[in-house]
Amino acid sequence: MKQIFLPRTAAVMAVALLPVLAWAAAGGHGNAGGTSHSSHGDMSSQHASTPAAAHGELSNGEIRRIDRDQKKITLRHGEIKNLEMPAMTMVFQVKDEGWLERFKVGDKVNFRAENVNGAFTLTELQPAQ
Repeated sequence: MKQIFLPRTAAVMAVALLPVLAWAAAGGHGNAGGTSHSSHGDMSSQHASTPAAAHGELSNGEIRRIDRDQKKITLRHGEIKNLEMPAMTMVFQVKDEGWLERFKVGDKVNFRAENVNGAFTLTELQPAQ
């Protein structure tokens, strides 16, 4: 019988991913692997009618990627209270396409995200102070 040996880096990466896979299997949230946010269900009516959610505090994050063609920004962010979303890295659509040129990867930002017609969208974005 022939034995198969994985390179050391592949084995280390596989072990490092085990907690992530367990978290995802347990119903975790996130988009790091390109998964959808369907686990959030239909959130179009949630939080939109509450004044606190519409005018709540800003969340913080760091820009990890800017996709000008798709008009999207990837943020590594802290908790987003109005969406009841824990800290993670995920992709957002943008309300203002000017942000795609104004900001750069690595920028620390404060932002507001909302569920707009079923898509998580940055509705406010400003440099962190």
